[in-house]
Parts: sequence; structure tokens; C-alpha cells
Amino acid sequence: MTRSPELIAAAETPDGLVTVTDEAAVRAEVAVWRARVLKAPGLWDRTARGAQVRINRIIPERVHAIVTAGIAAMTGGIMTGSDLLKVRPLADGSLAAREVRVRQVISRYRNTAGVEGGVAGAGGFVLAAADFPALMAIKVRMLGEIVGGYGWGGGTLRERLFVLHIFHLAFASAARRPEALAALEAWIDDRDQPDGIEDYDWRSFQIEYRDHIDLAKMAQLIPVVGAPIGAVVNWRLVERLGETAMMACRMRWLAES
Repeated sequence: MTRSPELIAAAETPDGLVTVTDEAAVRAEVAVWRARVLKAPGLWDRTARGAQVRINRIIPERVHAIVTAGIAAMTGGIMTGSDLLKVRPLADGSLAAREVRVRQVISRYRNTAGVEGGVAGAGGFVLAAADFPALMAIKVRMLGEIVGGYGWGGGTLRERLFVLHIFHLAFASAARRPEALAALEAWIDDRDQPDGIEDYDWRSFQIEYRDHIDLAKMAQLIPVVGAPIGAVVNWRLVERLGETAMMACRMRWLAES
């Protein structure tokens, strides 16, 4: 779908304020975000990775099994499920108006994920483990609504891969983010795309996602403080995914203008 080159628009936010969006502002925000994505791994990234390995060793194997099964179900949901088909793409509207709606979507799912994480965090190992597939379902549904808010979506392989690239980039490690960003940009340019679902690198995707969330989510298993930790962690994970989705959609919008 080809976009109109006219990006300047105004729209009212839920609090009544007027947000003005123009191409220069959008490009500047995307550039800042892109530079942050490409930033080299720092001391914190390396320290967190070491802590993650140690924490994983003390988590019961049955919890790891549930997490792995949840990731497999989530990826299958993106590529073959119906959640992405339920969203009707928004046909008309300026970029500013669309993003008002998209921010409302992110806020709604972010709050839902926070409540769900708090409840699960109060329930120990079993409920915390069950939180993984529940949170993944929330993320997939949110991505479908975000992409639909910009006017895209559907069940084609190409559209499903767009969602998958967003998901991968949002939760890739600092070392792998440049590669994930390059894959997203290749999709936008329609370069080097897989011919079928089986050609996608599923193993790398699942490992990257699990490695990113393990450290934060495993802290949810700690007695007493698990509930507030679960709420905050879920809130932030959904917020991160929402921001990545918005920036990816902005890149696609600009490319199609």
C-alpha cells in the first residue's frame, strides 16, 4: 500500500492535547531510536548475562519446560494463528491520528499485562510459569492491533513475518539487535525474504526471546516480592514491545510514502 507523501497532521490525545506530527519529526525520532538499538553492548549487558546464567541453574526444570513450550506456542500463533486475522486494518487517517489510537492500545495492554503479572507473581513457581504463555498471548494481540492501527495486517506470510521481525527486534540481546534491525529493514525493502515459514530461523528467535526475558521474569519467582516485580516486569516488557512496534511501523510508513 502506497502512502501519501503528506505526513503533517494534528490529532487530539485522550487528555485533549494536540499532537502535531510531521515527516521531519518522525524521521528524527526514528533516527534516535535506531542509534539506541545499534549501541554496542555495555558493562550492564555483560553483567546481566552472567547473572542470568546463574539464575537459570537454580530454576526447576519443569518451569524451563513450560517456558520453552510457551515460546513455541507463541511463535506458532504468530505464523499460523487467527489472532492477527481478527484485527481489521484502519483504512483512513493521518499518521498523528493513528498514533493516538496506537498509544491507547499500548496503554490498555500494558495495564492488563501488569495486573496479570502481579497476580502470577503472588502465586509462586506454578503461577509465575503459567504467566509466560499468558503474557505472550497479550503481546501477539497487541502487535496485531498496533499494525492494524497503521493500516496493515492480515494472514499472508509477508505480514506475519513483519510482526515476527518486530517481536525479535524488541527482545534481541544488545549483541544481536543490529542483526535483527537489519532483518526488519530488509523486510521493509522486500529483500532476501524467506519463501516459506520453515525457512525462518526459529531456533535463534526462541533463544533470543528467552534469554532476554529470563533474568527479569525469574525474579518474579522470589517469595513475597514476586507480585510487585511481576507487575513491573510485565508492564515494561509490553512497553518495550509497543515502542519497537511503533518505530517499525513508522519506518515502514516512511518507506511507503
